[in-house]
Amino acid sequence: MMRVRRALRILRVVIRHRLDRLIPGDVRLPGAVGWLIWLLRRLPTPQQDPSTSLRIALEELGPIFVKFGQLLSTRRDLLPVPVADELQKLQEQVPPFSGSQAKEILEEALGAPISTMFSTFKTEPLASASVAQVHEATLNDGSCVVIKVIRPGIDVTIQEDLRVLYLLADLANRFSVDGRRLRPTDVVRDYESVINGELNQQLEAANTIRLREHWLNSGKLYVPRVYSEFTRSNVLVMERIHGLTSADIQGLRQRGVNMQALAHLGVEIFFTQVFEHNFFHADMHPGNVYIDTTEPASPTYIALDCAIIGSLTEEDKDYLAYNLIAFFRRDYHEVARLHIESGWVPAVTDIQEFEAVIRSVCDPYFQKPISEISFGQVLLALFNTARQFDMEIQPQLVLLQKTLLNIEGMGRQIYPELDLWETAAPFMERWMSERIGLRGLVRQLSEHGPALLEQLPRLPATVLTTLQDLASVARISKEQTTVLRALKEDITTERRQRRQSRAGGVLLLAALASLLIPATGYAATEWIVGSSLLGSAGIYWMFVKP
Repeated sequence: MMRVRRALRILRVVIRHRLDRLIPGDVRLPGAVGWLIWLLRRLPTPQQDPSTSLRIALEELGPIFVKFGQLLSTRRDLLPVPVADELQKLQEQVPPFSGSQAKEILEEALGAPISTMFSTFKTEPLASASVAQVHEATLNDGSCVVIKVIRPGIDVTIQEDLRVLYLLADLANRFSVDGRRLRPTDVVRDYESVINGELNQQLEAANTIRLREHWLNSGKLYVPRVYSEFTRSNVLVMERIHGLTSADIQGLRQRGVNMQALAHLGVEIFFTQVFEHNFFHADMHPGNVYIDTTEPASPTYIALDCAIIGSLTEEDKDYLAYNLIAFFRRDYHEVARLHIESGWVPAVTDIQEFEAVIRSVCDPYFQKPISEISFGQVLLALFNTARQFDMEIQPQLVLLQKTLLNIEGMGRQIYPELDLWETAAPFMERWMSERIGLRGLVRQLSEHGPALLEQLPRLPATVLTTLQDLASVARISKEQTTVLRALKEDITTERRQRRQSRAGGVLLLAALASLLIPATGYAATEWIVGSSLLGSAGIYWMFVKP
């Protein structure tokens, strides 16, 4: 019954905002749905454009649809630009649930009264979002902590809404060519993975602990301590931090923070996470990034909310690095070649045509001063352009693109003259030299040396087995070559015989025709002799000559 009520509410919102306007006119829908769309198109049209209506509708449908819209806004490789721009404006407007209810959830999860674990617990939430809300507390040892509590019943709501989203995705897959191109089922599946990750506080705790280990004592990025003994699947307890949000530009300036150093540090942290640690925080919006201004000349970032983490395969990481370097060198042929070689676009893509399209997109950006070039915007433009070449964007690359946009946008807000490449180039060149030079070889040996030593006693047997396998492969290859040669000879002989049969047939027909000539009154002897010769030649070509 709950599912029916939810579906009816969604239908009412769709009708009120005339979201049918987002469906292309050439889409062929099944009977009942087609009639419904036909009726909707007879209703008055709202003043807002379809993209704005979609944003308002998602906000009315609640936090789960809002978060889905926020995820969609990062898929500019799939969505029209006006829709993606409008979805970026989505804001969660979620009232908090009661502090007493949060207290009950906490006590049930930990299996003990709050007073036995916490000396204080504030029932008034510090912050509230769609999936969880945060309360301040103090441990019995005096440590200040925050407690993140999953919203009660949200898992049921999420599963119901996911069923609806999968239904809509299935309809788009079945009845719309554009819908299939957008891969709506994959988009919903990505969202399901993200939202279920946010529901699992133990997963977020594990991500936070690992990220903290990477940056501990770095003096660049601080990640709060997790209190694992108090963490459960629906409760996360971690160190309380203090700082200014990265969006508080006025506050940062009032405290005398070195804004240029802060912006460059953000870029360095991003590239280090991606290329060295291969473990990057993929939700780095201002609400999750704080600044420790204790030392204004050398500020430190603080990362919160590690539910969404990204990583790349070694191959994707290498190709991404080569692409970045080629792009800033304006070597568009290399960019096109790398896209094809990496499998990001189909192998049948015309590299010259793809290079020309990349050049047409990227060159206008380089007419501006380097400080005004937004690599994130160039990346988006490339994604949009590459759609015509059936470019498949992997989920991990979408997370990377979203994170890069957040980092670059945040860096430009902090320090408008930020030159992304000025900071990134030395890092990338150093990283590449470590990957492909002598240092890279030494590093690879140090990383894989123990495994190689472990395999060393098995090396003679492995070599012998390999040689036997190679000999077997060579023998089979030789046999196959012999069979193929014989088959080729048979095919050649058959073709020659067919040609000879056709020639013999022509000669026999000519002989038959020549026998009919005497009936016209011409001398017979010459024609008889000629026909005999032609017939003999035809029989020879058809039946005697091999």
